[in-house]
Amino acid sequence: MSTPPRNTEFVQSVSRAFAVMRSFDREHPTQTISEVAERTGLTRAAARRFLLTLQELGYIHSTDGLFRLSLRVLDLGYTVLSTIGLSDIAQSIMEDVAAKLHESCSISVLDGTDIVYVARVPTKRIMTVNLAVGSRLPAYATSMGRVLLAHLAPKALDEFFERTQMVRLTERTVCDERTLRQILLQVRQRGWALVDQEVEEGVRSVAAPIRDRTGRVIAAINASAHATRAPVRKLRESFVPVLLDAASRISRSLGAPGAL
Repeated sequence: MSTPPRNTEFVQSVSRAFAVMRSFDREHPTQTISEVAERTGLTRAAARRFLLTLQELGYIHSTDGLFRLSLRVLDLGYTVLSTIGLSDIAQSIMEDVAAKLHESCSISVLDGTDIVYVARVPTKRIMTVNLAVGSRLPAYATSMGRVLLAHLAPKALDEFFERTQMVRLTERTVCDERTLRQILLQVRQRGWALVDQEVEEGVRSVAAPIRDRTGRVIAAINASAHATRAPVRKLRESFVPVLLDAASRISRSLGAPGAL
């Protein structure tokens, strides 16, 4: 039986470039040129050309002959998220959160060293930071950023620290890598993050992870409030349960296993 002819518009080099990127996974986070060639069926010379091209574009990093994906591949993930209707799926749930807490509710994804807002239900309360869909904030100092960072693979988290420059946004901003790593460990263990006036004086926020059908954390949902309205105790006792429930409902809508 003959093989059907391939579409004449098919660009084989693009297909091979994606095959090279897909060759990296949880079991193969770093690879040599020979390993990539073996896993993709490419010649060693071809694998080398694709790896070096992807490195030049910023999608792959190399150290001592070992190649690994860079955080820039998350740009592709962000594009996908923006087209699959995550905001449509989450809209009514976010409105419930805003109504229950009387505070703004947002969803963001990790894009390089920043979080990018992909959905938001604002309240009429006025804050200094004017946030909207597409807004960016540094991941290290935000509740949603810490949720997303806490669920990165170890090598990806190492790469994040290599690429980011932590600056003091307020007197409370954590800028020490060792301290932040401990915070991220706690966030991963308890399942939510609380940030107290680290991005802006007077603003506190809580965030929880949103998972896809594979159980991978793909986004985070948060609620933020002015410190005068929301003592830390109130955030823990009132905000956290509401956000965990909302995150679970959205994750369930996305097919996440075990979402209650």
